[in-house]
Amino acid sequence: MTAYHRPDAKTLQTLKDIANKLRIHSIEATQASNSGHPTSCCSSAEIMSVLFFHTMKYTLENPRGPANDRFVLSKGHAAPILYAAWAEAGLFDVSLLLNLRKLDSDLEGHPTPRLPFVDVATGSLGQGLSCAAGMAYTGKYFDKSDYRVYCIVGDGESAEGSIWEAMAFASKYKLDNLVAIFDVNRLGQSDPTALEHDMETYRKRSESFGWNTQVIDGHDVESLCKAFHDASTVKGVPTCILAKTFKGKGIEDVVDKMNWHGKPLGEKEAKKAVAALLEKIVHNEPHGLSPHHPTAVVPNVDISNIQLSEPPSYKKEEAVATRQAYATALVKLGKNNKHVVAMDGDTKNSTFAQKFQEAFPDRFIECYIAEQNLVGVGIGCACRDRTIPFISTFAAFLTRAFDQIRMGAISQTNANFVGSHCGVSIGEDGPSQMALEDLAMFRSIPGSTVFYPSDAVACERAVELAANTKGICFIRTSRPNIPMIYSNDETFAVGKAKVVKQSSADQVTVIGCCVTLVEALTAAKELEEEGISLRIIDPFTIKPLDAETIISNARRTGGRIITVEDHYAWGGLGDAVCSAVSECRDIVVKKLAVLEVPRSGKPAELVKKYGISSDCIKKAVHQILDM
Repeated sequence: MTAYHRPDAKTLQTLKDIANKLRIHSIEATQASNSGHPTSCCSSAEIMSVLFFHTMKYTLENPRGPANDRFVLSKGHAAPILYAAWAEAGLFDVSLLLNLRKLDSDLEGHPTPRLPFVDVATGSLGQGLSCAAGMAYTGKYFDKSDYRVYCIVGDGESAEGSIWEAMAFASKYKLDNLVAIFDVNRLGQSDPTALEHDMETYRKRSESFGWNTQVIDGHDVESLCKAFHDASTVKGVPTCILAKTFKGKGIEDVVDKMNWHGKPLGEKEAKKAVAALLEKIVHNEPHGLSPHHPTAVVPNVDISNIQLSEPPSYKKEEAVATRQAYATALVKLGKNNKHVVAMDGDTKNSTFAQKFQEAFPDRFIECYIAEQNLVGVGIGCACRDRTIPFISTFAAFLTRAFDQIRMGAISQTNANFVGSHCGVSIGEDGPSQMALEDLAMFRSIPGSTVFYPSDAVACERAVELAANTKGICFIRTSRPNIPMIYSNDETFAVGKAKVVKQSSADQVTVIGCCVTLVEALTAAKELEEEGISLRIIDPFTIKPLDAETIISNARRTGGRIITVEDHYAWGGLGDAVCSAVSECRDIVVKKLAVLEVPRSGKPAELVKKYGISSDCIKKAVHQILDM
């Protein structure tokens, strides 16, 4: 590792000048948009200058190139200074900065990957460091490369527990290619932060999480240069640079004052501030500093056309839980593509993700009981198409990370979520463990695909399809063993339902999934003795829903539909079907779903008590026929 050499005086002055230019750009851009966070930008100006013009290695030709260093602005409200840094580096003309927050500009109020230099969307605070940790893990253990990851964290957002989940994760996995820079500017949005400028407490907290920690003056470019160099020499632990800064630094009448968060300076104050900053710039000509060219060597990655190594091979008389089939399929994908990776939150012996860990221990990440970080790490691993991540835990626990999942959609991530132990059919563990709102949650995510496979064959194919589907995918898996519904050679497609039972005499269409599909088939068999014939549909994907198949079959059964789901009545299968047929005046839908917070009990008892058993379906059939 090269020894530290102090930059010459001209370079140091140029870095100071660039920092002030970044301040000017941030002030002018927020003034032009009449909104934004110029004071939050000003506290991080020297940090950005040193990172982008002295430390990081990247190319302007391909800002998200695989060999480039990565940068995450977790305090996403400081977006104007990020845009200014790339403009000063030469990626686009600085005049475009004045389009900040305009409808036809990708320079949005907070960073999103609509921009070619942004990996993950930030702005919902506390999330960037987890994504950065996922990128760093990918670099160290999957790519086995020496690119580095830098993340600026706001001191206000460090109150979020997810920041400390990420700190624990990065320390556990010795991510010495990760540098977190805490911009400790003392002031939050409405009040000073809890610790204000208590740098010693910040230091103790960081060190207690096992990070190499430095406390520096965040406005001293030479200290920053040395701190980043020293971080590159540290082995076996991540580095945290605690930069003491001042909000609004460089704006005389605003610096370190409350009530200046999230608003432009105003015309008079902006002109005064820009004039004062221009006086501080020694060399106002083009700065002449270019980013260092990447030196990392990264492997080629092909994550297209992912297939099972062999087709499903179940016996007709078998009963297999879909959670178990998930693991079987994941191992098959892993055999065929070395970029398939998996992670779990200490539930791998229940989600069966441990089967993948046993087969490919170097491609499995245990994230422990920290679901928000689990999701962030998965999103980070997916960045720049380096991996295909499968993220598993109990479906109920993914609700804790809904904000991270929501931000993942804004990040245009290709991450696959697998939630097991859904519904009352899990039995005695009780309502805290029962996912009864997960379908509604994932359906609400823009661009998501929601799989609800009904047997092991369908589940294996759902896993294969998810690996090849862009955007967020969710696969809902169940705890009970489910009899085989499909033959091993059955084909499946996103948005294509399966009619699993039909005849010309069918009077009602019943739609169910997995546990409730089995109940529907049982009800159909028993109703045949009464001379009542049911048509049974398995939607396979709840989103997109195969409306065409549902509507056409409903019309062949008198316009009668019954939906039955192991989920709350709000936002799940029933609501999806109602939405699909909402403009069809000749179709009526009766929904069977869980209507209250359930309790512990045996699965069969609970399915019956909460109105989704075969007996409940039979009763609903009689009711809809009598309407």
